[in-house]
Amino acid sequence: MSVAETVRQELPTGTWRTDPIHSSLGFSARHMGVGTFRGQVPSFAAELVVDRERASLVGSARPDTIVTPDPNLTGHLLAPDWFDVERYPEARFASRRVALVDGRLEVEGDLLVKDSTTPVTLTGTVVGPEKDPYGGERIGIDLQGTVDRFDLGLRWDMPLPGGGLVVGREVRLTASLELKREG
Repeated sequence: MSVAETVRQELPTGTWRTDPIHSSLGFSARHMGVGTFRGQVPSFAAELVVDRERASLVGSARPDTIVTPDPNLTGHLLAPDWFDVERYPEARFASRRVALVDGRLEVEGDLLVKDSTTPVTLTGTVVGPEKDPYGGERIGIDLQGTVDRFDLGLRWDMPLPGGGLVVGREVRLTASLELKREG
């Protein structure tokens, strides 16, 4: 069994920060009741701190860097109807609990978007640590979870003629983090 296939029983101690080139943050939501719309937030940072007693994960993202396949749609997401990036340039996440349970990473925390905070549970995997060719150590974390966008003040919408909303309320969050040990 390779290192990547072993079930981790504990998180590796230390302070771990994102490698921004090899990490990604995304979101998706149901569109028109039938499709899935996806977007990326390329400007973000995360830090995992693990000691013998506890672990914490914090992060921040800049909604003004959201990327979608359509510039007009991207512009609408940045406007006051959605993220209102002029007034709210940053979204934040802070964990309340980080734990490995049966080899799965569970992160419970609070997500702040605009002036609204909602609890979110993220689940996923941890790979590593692995030595890199530059004398450092890295771990990989993949997380996903869902939030109700209405809880975050993201309430713009249009009703569909047959019922439902143009943009679904449930938003799936995904993070693929490559973290480097600091110090």
